[in-house]
Amino acid sequence: MLASLAWRNIWRQPVRSILSLIGLAFTSMLLVFMLSFQLGSYDTMKIGALGLFDGFGQFQPVGYDDDPDISRLLPEWEAILEAVEIKGVDAATPRASSFAIMAKDETSFGAAVIGVDPAREPLVSNLSTTIIEGRYLAPEDDATIVMGEGLARNLGLVLGDTVIMLGTGNDGAVAADVLELVGIFSTGISAIDRQITQMPLTRFQETYNLGNAVNVVAIRGADFKGVERAATDLRAHATENGVVYLDWKELQPELEQMIILDISSNIMFYIIMVVVVVFILLNTLYMSVLERTREFGGLMAIGMRPRQIGAMVWLELIFLSLLGTAIGIALGAALVIWLEGVGIEIPGADEVMAQWGMTGRIYPDLSFLSATVAPAVIVLSIVVLGFIPYRRILGLEPVSAMGAA
Repeated sequence: MLASLAWRNIWRQPVRSILSLIGLAFTSMLLVFMLSFQLGSYDTMKIGALGLFDGFGQFQPVGYDDDPDISRLLPEWEAILEAVEIKGVDAATPRASSFAIMAKDETSFGAAVIGVDPAREPLVSNLSTTIIEGRYLAPEDDATIVMGEGLARNLGLVLGDTVIMLGTGNDGAVAADVLELVGIFSTGISAIDRQITQMPLTRFQETYNLGNAVNVVAIRGADFKGVERAATDLRAHATENGVVYLDWKELQPELEQMIILDISSNIMFYIIMVVVVVFILLNTLYMSVLERTREFGGLMAIGMRPRQIGAMVWLELIFLSLLGTAIGIALGAALVIWLEGVGIEIPGADEVMAQWGMTGRIYPDLSFLSATVAPAVIVLSIVVLGFIPYRRILGLEPVSAMGAA
């Protein structure tokens, strides 16, 4: 009976109730959109930054992350490639890396040299899609190399030029080679474009005296979250093979720190929005309670208890909050679903976003969390603060309430 009375009372003042619902619905819709946009931008950032080169996860020798020395090897890396059999992982590729001096004539610069499998690497890394001159490495290549445009420019190289590579092999001997530049890439990330080079893995192993060993195995999946969910199985697979598995947080700790910082700053903004809308609605209802004091006095005079009247008013508040946030969730979800297909372009942010391997377009990501957490906080806050008008009604006396002006 109380629920029925509460629902009917809401519509006794339709204009006031509709305005309250509009405020709740708009705030909930905005919060659903903003959370979905924020979480979607994080996913886009992770995929862009990790997909460009690192992969969504890596198998490494113990200690390699702290000291990436060429002598830390995965001799039985073929067994580690079986990680592709784990649900969520679609591709894996071996890599070996070291540092070397790259030289042409009298000009030389230091660079990171990475040996990759030309057939497997494009399945894990997007670096091959950033080629602006020439081509990427091919499976039949031998003495070839690709490098970033910054390094090529510093060395004065053009396609077809030969570059001398001088480094230190796994056995401590000199590792020297002469390679042909077949491709130049531009990632938009200056640190990569000035320092990274890639060559065929078999040639790298021969030059650096690695035998058949590699340093890391990088993995990728069609769905980034699928690889995250598979982390436990991937760590178990690493343990079985005597190596360690690094997820995206360990590969890109600065990215995780930036996301945490961004979330922390935005939480304050969300809290302010929730507080404002909750207190506006609560103030509206409290004023309604003051206006209805004589009505409550009449109800008590015919036998209705103060706590029942208080519960009825509390239910009015809950019904308004549930209806308003439900409408907001529906509108916000519809907006986000549409934007998931077309994306949101951010003019002028290309250079900043390129540092994380991102384009200028971000796609929101609707999830159960982004659709419900903020509206749920609004409803919960209203339910808790609804004790204020409830407590006011408990203090009413029938005679004094009926005589209230």
